[in-house]
Amino acid sequence: GGGGPADGGLFLLVEEDGTVRGRHGAHQEAFVTRDLDQALCLIAEAAVRQHGGTLEEVADALERIDPAWGGRFRGGGPDDRGTVEACGRDPLEGFAWMAGSWRDQDPYTHLAFFRAAPGRTVDAERLALLCGADPAQVAAGTRLKDLEAVNGGRDHWDRQWESCCFGEAGGWTFLLHHETPSEAFSDEGACAALGIEESVWLSATSAKAIYTFDYLRGGRRVDDDQGIMELIWYERGRAPHLRGGELDFLNRALRRAELDHPELTDTFELYFHALEESLGLRLPRRDFAEGEVRAAYWAGGR
Repeated sequence: GGGGPADGGLFLLVEEDGTVRGRHGAHQEAFVTRDLDQALCLIAEAAVRQHGGTLEEVADALERIDPAWGGRFRGGGPDDRGTVEACGRDPLEGFAWMAGSWRDQDPYTHLAFFRAAPGRTVDAERLALLCGADPAQVAAGTRLKDLEAVNGGRDHWDRQWESCCFGEAGGWTFLLHHETPSEAFSDEGACAALGIEESVWLSATSAKAIYTFDYLRGGRRVDDDQGIMELIWYERGRAPHLRGGELDFLNRALRRAELDHPELTDTFELYFHALEESLGLRLPRRDFAEGEVRAAYWAGGR
């Protein structure tokens, strides 16, 4: 079904045991199921989407075929979990504010987030030191505005590539940086002592248009064996992760973001908003704007 490799249409492979595998193009696996109704629903979704129209129009069309199918589409997952309360707030007041500038590696190339087991917190200062931050600046509580104040900001302009920002927000500890020293995180014992259970890495390489999302939990990558997600693969209205898989919670959050915020045309902003809604990722916008976020250069710099 669908088109060919060039247009990323839906391809179907039916195995001997009745398992149906759906793929978009040659590489992205969309779903794996032995449930005939679920397979038919997802095939119909792909066919309706190819005719264009808004997401609400797609949902309405599926609903006319089978009321349950429209509910599944609105929910973003392989089943209908009922009505979900609308977001009701401006995504750009949340984590999505960072998406536009991050596309150009501003303020940093890598946005890394770390979370410990419930009831514990990953210490932001210890994390920064393990990554190679200047101990004197960490101890002094240096902030971004302090780095930017030296020599009218000219020094920081020259050295920002060897700096980092760090702190805590939304139950996560964040560490933002460009390149890191070669010895970063080399002390395995100290890293283990931080108690990190989950980490999220968002990395940008604007010159090559490579933007990746990587989620690790319990020491393993959560990816349904599909590898690191490239954000440019995400197309509005089409679930970027395996339906019913480990990252299906993101599919659901993305569908809610798409339906609640049709005004957002930037898919990166939608993806960042979905990360906030599903995982709780946040960055303190005002602290960055006012230079109040903690910052340091790497130790051993000039």
